[in-house]
Amino acid sequence: MSDCARRDVLEVLLALLKLEKIEENIFRGQSQDLGFGAVYGGQVLGQSLSAASQTVSPDLHAHSLHAYFMRPGDATQPIVYTVDCVRDGKSFTTRRVVAVQKGRVIFSMSASFQLDESGFEHQDEMPFMKGPEDLEPEIEMARRFAGHLPRHIRDKVLCAKPIEVRPIDPVDPLHPERKAPASAYWFRAIGPMPDCRSVHQYMLAYASDFGMISNVLRPHGRVIWQPQMQVASLDHAMWFHREFRMEDWMLYAMHSPSASGARGLTIGRIFTRKGVLVASVVQEGLIRYHPDPA
Repeated sequence: MSDCARRDVLEVLLALLKLEKIEENIFRGQSQDLGFGAVYGGQVLGQSLSAASQTVSPDLHAHSLHAYFMRPGDATQPIVYTVDCVRDGKSFTTRRVVAVQKGRVIFSMSASFQLDESGFEHQDEMPFMKGPEDLEPEIEMARRFAGHLPRHIRDKVLCAKPIEVRPIDPVDPLHPERKAPASAYWFRAIGPMPDCRSVHQYMLAYASDFGMISNVLRPHGRVIWQPQMQVASLDHAMWFHREFRMEDWMLYAMHSPSASGARGLTIGRIFTRKGVLVASVVQEGLIRYHPDPA
């Protein structure tokens, strides 16, 4: 892919997350079809954090978000985001965002912002993993399986992506084996990003939904593409610990501690190449297995 094409793909995503302001504290975002039919959950996460960020002072930065996915979004329609300015404090500010499509709430999120402060410091150590240079890009893996995918999905899977992903110990989607309920991958934006901290935060929120639910399926020898599987994100929580740059390689290490009641939980940690823990993520997903897909 040419440098020009790479920039174009990244600029499309940045524009998607920027949003259009249509009234005070009300924004409109376009939707993107990634081949799932419904809107990708990370898009709504990123757009919601973008909407909230645009209503706070520039010296405040998101430190946490807690979100619920209520209904699947229509990837062919825009989404309207309404921001409720819950609290403006001296150090912390709280926003609540509701995403509406076709007159119905599809998503809600609370986000908290904080002024930069100094304090005690400690963090988990980054697990030892192969570096990204030793791994195959996910797009190259997808090309090997392209002939087995439905055409409407194949075209989306094989198109240029704004975020490059290099999985560690991936699952064969055609012949999945039982593996430990954990995975990791390296990722980064494919080109230079604006020098705006909030942009990097809502881009990371967008990327944080990649591959979370898949960890729940690994010990059961299943993948989300199988017709017997009904899978959806239910909720998503994220904490931003330290600054980062999306164009630098970061490691997303995840594990699923539990699955029960047709739900599965995944916990993720995001590290820089130098081992700095920049974010933690927790997501619960709906996991239903239908022996007869019909």
